[in-house]
Amino acid sequence: MDLYKFLPKKFANCKKCKKPTCMAFALDLLQGKVKVDDCPPLLEPKYKTKYDKLKELLGSEEGKEKELKIDVDNDLCDGCGICVTICPVNARYCPPSLSGKAPDYPPDSHQLFQVKNGKCELLNLKYCRRLEGEGQARECRVCESYCPRDAVKIDYI
Repeated sequence: MDLYKFLPKKFANCKKCKKPTCMAFALDLLQGKVKVDDCPPLLEPKYKTKYDKLKELLGSEEGKEKELKIDVDNDLCDGCGICVTICPVNARYCPPSLSGKAPDYPPDSHQLFQVKNGKCELLNLKYCRRLEGEGQARECRVCESYCPRDAVKIDYI
């Protein structure tokens, strides 16, 4: 994550920003829930370059709250189902997917993905680890990372 690279490394996880980790702060920065100035170490003169770079990266979007969006490009998706079996949330609530099988039908209310009519379909973003998780779980990108066709894209808008 580009934003994380510019946080002070000396104070990794100092919690002065009231977040559990620097990664959590970076994600909240990306989502517009906090501002660069909310990281006290960045206000020190020795971190001015990092501070300025973060301000430049965020621009006028700093502090503007954004919503998570997971988009499945139907033109690229071939319905392979890897996103269904690899998703940690699907694995927790759909035991058959733990062994690489299709989840039960009808889908569990927590299930994020299913393959329907030969294409991946996003069912319920509400339970995505990026929204509900803490720490590194909030940086989950397995559906996007493992899609062999690059059909799954995660963004904040």
